[in-house]
Amino acid sequence: MRFVHTADWQLGKPFGTIEDHEKRGLVKEERFRAVERIGEVVREHDAAFVVVAGDLFDSTTPDRSTVSKACQAIGSLGVPVLVIPGNHDHGGPGSIWEQEFFLKERDALAPNLEVLLEPEPFELEGAVILPCPLLFKSTFEDPALWLRSFDYSSLPSGKPRVVLAHGSVYDFSGFEGEGTTNLLDLDALPMNEIDHIALGDWHGTTQVGPKAWYPGTPEPDGFPRGEEYRSGNVLVVEVARGDNPRVEPVLTAGFRWHTLSFSFTEETLLEELESLLEETFGGHESRSLGKVTLDGRLGIDAMHRLGKMEEQWRARLLDLRWDDQGVQIAPTQEELGSLTGMSEDPLIAAVASSLLEMMQQGEDAEVARVALQELYAACAGEVAQ
Repeated sequence: MRFVHTADWQLGKPFGTIEDHEKRGLVKEERFRAVERIGEVVREHDAAFVVVAGDLFDSTTPDRSTVSKACQAIGSLGVPVLVIPGNHDHGGPGSIWEQEFFLKERDALAPNLEVLLEPEPFELEGAVILPCPLLFKSTFEDPALWLRSFDYSSLPSGKPRVVLAHGSVYDFSGFEGEGTTNLLDLDALPMNEIDHIALGDWHGTTQVGPKAWYPGTPEPDGFPRGEEYRSGNVLVVEVARGDNPRVEPVLTAGFRWHTLSFSFTEETLLEELESLLEETFGGHESRSLGKVTLDGRLGIDAMHRLGKMEEQWRARLLDLRWDDQGVQIAPTQEELGSLTGMSEDPLIAAVASSLLEMMQQGEDAEVARVALQELYAACAGEVAQ
């Protein structure tokens, strides 16, 4: 039995931090394109069904357009799609899953969609799903608690059993214990009775046990949280009753999210940063988002050119988080001389000296930095934009 394990589609996510309205719309739309790519994985691997381990929607109140587009996308997959509520789209009275508009669109556009709202077995032709839906945004009770005392002898003996749950197996900040919500205690489950644990909540592809995996979100929605962080995948899972699952991550990401750090030293030049940006984003700028953190020391003219470089890449990329607060102005001797040694204009020399002192003392350093750049540009016959 082969199926596709997904989670955290979060359709309708607003991406409010992306300033450009049109680019924000492209990033939102790409999450629906990812569902189309899941369909390609289903067909390529001849998968029998798809599971979504929570957070199909980004909120409990998606707008009607998002609901309709989601149902259209799911209906096109052509195989059963089994969904549980997660913390973003949790169930319970009045949830999206019980609203009239959703139910009508599901029936009309996605008859293959099954939303599992009860902690009870759901039997397919070739497998049994053991759902652990979240009926509240957060709970101190283990969402999989019912599986500890369940009578597994009541299930068909030959069908593989797939647990479908949304939550943390530990607090990803490193803390586990009292006060942690939606915490799944996998060690308390009878592993010999279970063949795969399909988890959702963590957005990076992660194996957390011989039978337990997080697929991550199928379309990345944030910058990598470390070198080992992988996002933008689904899992093709092959299971048989009584065996450990065989799991293959398959890339479904459409957009690329890159994190870069660069430090300016006496040996590094602005051109080296430009080469790194070209190497990272070149050729796919319109499908990339970047987070760039800079530190070190640059001359006044180099800082001005750095600002122009930021403007250029901000226009090219879908989104750019550019942090150059760690870069200090270190005027070259030539630049210092051109400003503070202007005997023909003692006022400019005095202002430049005052700004340098403000920067060195840390008093309104950022204001002084910008002012010094503009002063230098004006004296060089150039208006800083």
